[in-house]
Amino acid sequence: MKILGIETTCDETAAAVVALAEDERGHILSNEILSQIAEHAAYGGVVPEIAARAHVEVLDRLIARALERAGTDLTGLDGIAVAAGPGLIGGVLVGLVTAKTLSLVARKPLLAVNHLEAHALTPRLTDGLAFPYLLLLASGGHTQLVAVKGVGDYVRLGTTIDDAIGEAFDKVAKLLGLAYPGGPEVERLAEGGDPERFALPRPMLGRREADFSLSGLKTALRIEAERLAPLASRDVADLCASFQAAVVDVVVDRVRVALRGFGAVAGHPTALVAAGGVAANGAIRRALAAQAGEVGLSFVAPPLPLCGDNGAMIAWAGLERLRLGLVDDLTAPARARWPFAKAS
Repeated sequence: MKILGIETTCDETAAAVVALAEDERGHILSNEILSQIAEHAAYGGVVPEIAARAHVEVLDRLIARALERAGTDLTGLDGIAVAAGPGLIGGVLVGLVTAKTLSLVARKPLLAVNHLEAHALTPRLTDGLAFPYLLLLASGGHTQLVAVKGVGDYVRLGTTIDDAIGEAFDKVAKLLGLAYPGGPEVERLAEGGDPERFALPRPMLGRREADFSLSGLKTALRIEAERLAPLASRDVADLCASFQAAVVDVVVDRVRVALRGFGAVAGHPTALVAAGGVAANGAIRRALAAQAGEVGLSFVAPPLPLCGDNGAMIAWAGLERLRLGLVDDLTAPARARWPFAKAS
């Protein structure tokens, strides 16, 4: 079984082919990703119109390259999966219309995938992970703790009540005058900074609910930065380190709370999983691995190239859905918002 996956929800254009082997494991036959960082850098963030136009310009060539490198063509596919949301609606439409056209022409099943569900299922592609598991889904737009019980069966144990983790990293980077994209810059500078110099708050620490709040932490950092202005390079590094240390403490505490509530909704977890762009952060990965070890769980996070948006995760989610007969027709809508987990 081979599935083409198309991803255009934000600022990466991606296409991939994933196959299901006889051992029931997924194999990535190709995974083409074209970033738009250069197009958006001058603006300090993603410009939706620019993103959509960039997808239009390259998507057809990227799909052709993914098929060629996978050694197949449209006739050799068993389905066409596409991220139908959530995301920037212009970009989502580019991918969805392209996928519908290919589905119609090649007479292959269409699989309209929730972008967040694709992140949630990625550990099953990379590690063959069995259900159920606790997922920290953290990106620029989303921060959730989810009990992943099965394909299409997700229970939200906690979420952010304001900023997502990735959003907070990016806003801190912009406040400190760092280059775009900001999150990796904060992490890089934090490595050489003093995480104890600034006594930043740990919002929601100790709360019974597994929710996040990061706006107060971001505000506290801004107050420290304004107090010290103009900032020396040492100040910036120490601010980054202190901020990242606070985020790590919050994440570990919130995961601990979610683990306590997991059994009531899904039984015993097979693993603690991190997915989404923020899962590429080394400090967060190390802290979660240690937390998992303390409670006797394995820690699973995708390889760094699969943490961000990519076509392989869309193809795999489509494959998982196709095996269950969950196909879509040409009326499948593009969605700017699309919750994928129900509240606990």
